[in-house]
Amino acid sequence: MGISPTSRLRRNRNRALTGLSALALAATGFAAAPAAQADQPVRETAGNSHPYRHGVHPTKEAAGNAAAQRTSNLRYGGGVDGIGVTTGAPKVYLVFWGTQWGSQGTDSSGYTTLSGDPKGEAVRAQQLFKGLGTNGETWSGVMTQYCEGVAKGATSCPSTAAHVAYPTGGALAGVWVDNSAAAPGQATGNQLAAEAVKAAGHFGNTTAASNRNVQYVVMSPTGTHPDGFNTASGNFCAWHDWNGDTTLTGGAAPSPYGDVAFTNDPYVPDMGSSCGQNYVNSGSAGTLDGVTIVYGHEYSETITDQNPAGGWTDSTGYENADKCAWKGTGGVGGAQNVAMATGSFAMQGTWSNAVSGCQISHAIVP
Repeated sequence: MGISPTSRLRRNRNRALTGLSALALAATGFAAAPAAQADQPVRETAGNSHPYRHGVHPTKEAAGNAAAQRTSNLRYGGGVDGIGVTTGAPKVYLVFWGTQWGSQGTDSSGYTTLSGDPKGEAVRAQQLFKGLGTNGETWSGVMTQYCEGVAKGATSCPSTAAHVAYPTGGALAGVWVDNSAAAPGQATGNQLAAEAVKAAGHFGNTTAASNRNVQYVVMSPTGTHPDGFNTASGNFCAWHDWNGDTTLTGGAAPSPYGDVAFTNDPYVPDMGSSCGQNYVNSGSAGTLDGVTIVYGHEYSETITDQNPAGGWTDSTGYENADKCAWKGTGGVGGAQNVAMATGSFAMQGTWSNAVSGCQISHAIVP
């Protein structure tokens, strides 16, 4: 759930869709939709008011019903450092941070396993990102309607604009277990960003161009509290940002490799049902529902708002997945299982300007 500064969170603004005709919208990749209604007031909760926690996925308790009430469409933020959305094939690098992850192995499918991973989060994350863009899945299609290179404040994209790319054949680009030292018990935003920059060097992405369509998922081990996760001051499941954000706790992290997009993905199973365990599937089948829901949430927001908030947000600062978080299950926009070549994954819907609502599926916009 994306959080803007407090003053913006308290506003109750009316936003309407632009008066484009159905024909014009169809040509841009957006279908005609009913006029948007007013955003409802957002209940501010402890730990979610920090401006750097972009796309912060709240716990179920912190979210309340606010997300389901938001209906205004997203608009383009004009880009930050010339970057608005991920326009090339999205690449995800998983970084397992710290010696606490334990010894490394490989399972029969070639996935990295870790002895300090009691719930099997590592393998599930690899399966998810390897599966995106396979089996004809159109969950990713929802994001392809957004673009960059349009006027700040635009709510639609011409066909000639550079759209968010579809992750054809999978988004997983690499896995690194950084066991050079223990991960901090409560990492700051600066430390998380610095770890992402370190990962860029490890993977050989040492130029701005090589990081242009990349995101680094910094995964902290069980029992740790990155940025206050699983504490009274951190009612969230994950968030994303970029290294140059000066509002990060500890300040921006320098990068010799250009801008680096990263996600603070804590050990989600530590929060149980508060972060999605069994949200879609019951019993053991749903133990890691929260992992794929939360990680998919942050992935979708990074590719549509790579250097926040230069990409797509609504009038209160919420990103595409924020508006659909914990909306319920099933239907057109609720959380449900999405089949990919690597398995079936519990995923949430994301916001679609095409219908002024949440969608779990959308045709891929070239």
